[in-house]
Parts: sequence; structure tokens; C-alpha cells
Amino acid sequence: MTIQLDYLPDIAAVFMLMFARLGTMLMLLPALGENSIPMRFRLTIALALTLVLYPVGAQLYPPDLTGNAMQLIVLLAGELAIGFGIGICAKMITSVLQIAGVIIANQTGLAFALGTDIANEGQQGALYGNFLSIVAMTLIFVTDTHYLVIAALHDSFSIFPPGQVPPVGDFTQTATETVAHVFSVAVRMSAPFLVVGLVFYFGLGLLNKLMPQMQIFFIAMPVNIAIGLLLLMVLLVTLTMFYLEHFQEALGKFIVG
Repeated sequence: MTIQLDYLPDIAAVFMLMFARLGTMLMLLPALGENSIPMRFRLTIALALTLVLYPVGAQLYPPDLTGNAMQLIVLLAGELAIGFGIGICAKMITSVLQIAGVIIANQTGLAFALGTDIANEGQQGALYGNFLSIVAMTLIFVTDTHYLVIAALHDSFSIFPPGQVPPVGDFTQTATETVAHVFSVAVRMSAPFLVVGLVFYFGLGLLNKLMPQMQIFFIAMPVNIAIGLLLLMVLLVTLTMFYLEHFQEALGKFIVG
């Protein structure tokens, strides 16, 4: 009895192509692709998801991939481009918290207090942004929103079928709209701090005119920090839920139905 194993190279080629797409996306997607998660663990998740989604995506690839090396290289480049395009658009979502954190820190007098950003390991970020990143990441997993990330991985094979030319124009438009939306959401999240900061600094200027001999800076700095922390405590739930809604809306662009 002879066992035919001629189909194994084609299976390996399809698995490699799917892993190129899913692995690239996973390394950039929020929640599951954060730098705070060990590289080996992310690689294990990518391999496991590729194995699980293999029955879904394998039938979309052309047969006899190993017989045409040029076709295999073209498909590999297309998969990497699609994975990078979707991943980088989704990665921009996490920058909302850092932008909002920098604005809040500037308004509350903590702009020079920096700490390690868990979303960008090895880089420094504002303490407000780092705190909001931790809270938002925890909230994503607690509310099972990370399943949207897996759904985006699954539906990418329906939105961008293998073998077709990547829609560069659509990716460019989506990236531009995402960048504009990110700054809009960040400003809206920090709007209460901007208003309070404007009123507070206006009052300081008026007090300085009335009492020039008073050391305004030494008196105002602790008060400014205390007001910022109090305002953050009051608005924390509202800010995180607003970000979670934006997170779900942004990932919804890559989900069918």
C-alpha cells in the first residue's frame, strides 16, 4: 500500500500564505498585538489562529501553488500588503489614548511627568495616556471586545480575497480618514480638560494682574494637578466607554455584516 503525500506542499504553501496575512495583522492589531505581550505568545496566537481559520481560507487560494514559484511570490507579497494595511489602520486606534493623554497632561501641569508606555514598549509617554491605555486594554478584554479583532481576521478573507490586487486607493482613503478621526476623538476626549484649563489659566492671569507680588506659579501648580486628577476620577468611566465605542466602530469597518 502506497500513501500519496503529494498534496502536502500545497497545504504548506497555503498555510504559509495565510500565516503571512494573519501574522502581519496580529502583530499590529490593538489588544492582541500590543508590545507588552511577549513575542513568543503573539507568535503562538498567530499560528493557532491560522490553524483554526485554515478550513475557511484555504479554499480561496488557487490550486497547485508549488508548481508556479512566481505566482507564490506574488501571492505572498499581496498577503503581506493586505495584512499590513489592515493592521496599520487598526493600530492607529490605540494612538487616541496617547494623544488625549498628552493634551490632558499639558492642561493639568503633568506634561513633564513621563512613564513607559505599555502599548509602545521602550518609549516614553504621558502618565495620563499610559493610565488610560492600561484601563482601555483591560476594558477591551473584560467586555469581550477582543473578539472583534478575531472577527476582523476572519472576515479579511471575504473583504480582500487572495489573489486579487490589494485596493491601494481604498487603503489610502481609510488610513486618511482614520488619522483624522483619531485626532477628532482625542480632542473630544480631552475637551473637558481643555475647558477647565482655559478657565483656570484665565483666572490665574486675572489674579496675577490683581496681585503681582504673589508667586502664582507655586500656588497654582498643586491646585492645577489636583483639579486634573479630580476631573479624571469623575470622567474616567465616560472617557473609557467613549473610547470603547470608537474602538468598536473602527474595527467594524473590517467586519462583514
